[in-house]
Formats: sequence, structure tokens, C-alpha cells
Amino acid sequence: MMCMPLVAFSAGKKTTNSNEARRLFEATYDRVFGDKGCQLHYEVNLVGVYKTSGSIWMKGKKSKFIDAKVDSWNDGKTIYTVYRKKKQIHVFEAGSDKRDKYASKFKFTLDDFDYEIMERISGYVMIKLKQRKEAKGTVKEARVLIEEKTLTPVHAKVKVAFFWANIAISDFKTDGISDDMFVFPKEKYGSDYKYVDKH
Repeated sequence: MMCMPLVAFSAGKKTTNSNEARRLFEATYDRVFGDKGCQLHYEVNLVGVYKTSGSIWMKGKKSKFIDAKVDSWNDGKTIYTVYRKKKQIHVFEAGSDKRDKYASKFKFTLDDFDYEIMERISGYVMIKLKQRKEAKGTVKEARVLIEEKTLTPVHAKVKVAFFWANIAISDFKTDGISDDMFVFPKEKYGSDYKYVDKH
């Protein structure tokens, strides 16, 4: 009978950890994908498959990113992706899975996971996300490093299928993101660029 209070205490402690982990992750998620907007630099290494780096601006469902090969604008309805070397502009619906070969594979909702604070060290907190059995997203597991005081994401390790992706994040800023920056500057690209409709 003595073990029952210990079991209850252990379960309560685990629940407290999980609730705090989710609260911290959701608050950070909102800073990245919320209506106020953000900008950041990223370096992605999809281990053994793909590497890229660039800068991205996001605000709600709108985004713009620039990397070594492409410039892309998403105004919330239409995506324009400019392949500079090919001189092609691919046009997609904003929700299309065809818009990006790799990014479209990272699908999840906040309810897909169980959350756990793995460790705290020097002002940072590491949160583990483990996919629940009933989840329908593609992300199986993630470990996200956050600067706890500012809720700034620093690094994420994400498992999709059998692959791990390492994402390093720097130069993170919020607010001051104008909607104008998500409008495709058609006048910038002359007749030497070919439009390819991907609807």
C-alpha cells in the first residue's frame, strides 16, 4: 500500500512536466507561425539526403524564403517560386503538396504529440515531442531546443519516416513584418523568365 502514493506522485510529476513542455512549445510555435510574423535564418540537413540554408519570413499563412537556388513568395493564396538558374517561375496553390519536395513532408498538428521536458541547461530547455498512435501527421518525433526566457527556437531535430532532419535557427526576430513583403514582385522578372503553372 505504501507504493500507491509514490505511483500517484510519479504520475502527477510526469503530467506537470508534460503540461509545461506543451505550454512552452505552443508559445514558441505561436511566435514562429502566429499572426505577428517572424523572420529567421535556417540551415537544414536532412541526413544523407539533402542540405540547404536560407532566410524565411512568415506571418500566419503567408511566407517568403530565399535560399541558394530559389526565391519564393506565398501570399496565402498563391505561391510563386523562382528558379533563378533555370529562369522559371513555378506557380502553385498555397496549400499544394507539390510546392516543395521536402517541406511539404513535415505535417503535424499540436495534438499529434506527447510532450516532455528532457533537460534544462544554461537558460535553454530541450523539449521532446513523441507522436501519438492516433496521430495522422508525418512527423514521428522531434527534439526542439528553445531559449526559455525569450521563447526563441534555436535548433530542432525532426524525424519523418526513417529520416532525421537537423534544423539550426539563427537571427530570429518577430514583429515588424509587413504584408507587402509576401507579394510577388512580378515586375522584377522580365520576358526571359518562363511561367510554369502547377495548379
